[in-house]
Amino acid sequence: MKQYTSKIKKIITKNWKWLLLLICMIGFLSLAEDVFNKEIMNLDIIGYNIISKYLISDFATPIAQFITNLGGEICLISSSVLLFIIIKNKKIGICVILNLAIATILNVLLKNILQRPRPIEYRIIDESGYSFPSGHSMISMAFYGFIIYLIYKYVKNKKVKYTSISILSILIFAIGISRIYLGVHYTSDVLAGFLIAISYLIVFTSMIQFVSLRRNEGENEKNIK
Repeated sequence: MKQYTSKIKKIITKNWKWLLLLICMIGFLSLAEDVFNKEIMNLDIIGYNIISKYLISDFATPIAQFITNLGGEICLISSSVLLFIIIKNKKIGICVILNLAIATILNVLLKNILQRPRPIEYRIIDESGYSFPSGHSMISMAFYGFIIYLIYKYVKNKKVKYTSISILSILIFAIGISRIYLGVHYTSDVLAGFLIAISYLIVFTSMIQFVSLRRNEGENEKNIK
């Protein structure tokens, strides 16, 4: 019994990111099926009721508007350009911009396939376009999530590393909550945005690692010759 348990643990440890990808895709497709069937989920009602009951106030609204702008196109494009300028390794800088572009295109494609109208009952701000999956949530998870990946991989100071990762993680989820708070997205839109972005990031970072590994192998072969 212990041998089987040990083997299962090894398999999970070795393939954890692909298992996470599978779980996220199942979750996303389940939500997408309900949206495709034009269903309003209990999750949407419960999510907004919790936020409206415990968070909405005159004090919190400008804060939510500020936070949501951190996941907007102006902030993300400006941040990606700034990172490209300050990061010494321009290949990494290009990956930051490429990541943002791919995530944006993927979000537009998914929105136009499913064409879910935005909620209209509790709008605090005006927003156009389709609702599912949330663009702010999905693209913020993809953009800031990739920055988290780079910090985890390249920052050696543990205090700086884990403090930065914690702040960015809180920011990602705060952006998602702000979209529900402002009444421009259903809870399922935000959750779906997070799930598909995590799935995408696993593939994107794995491709970068694969290309980097192949390049290093090629350079080693040249040095040997």
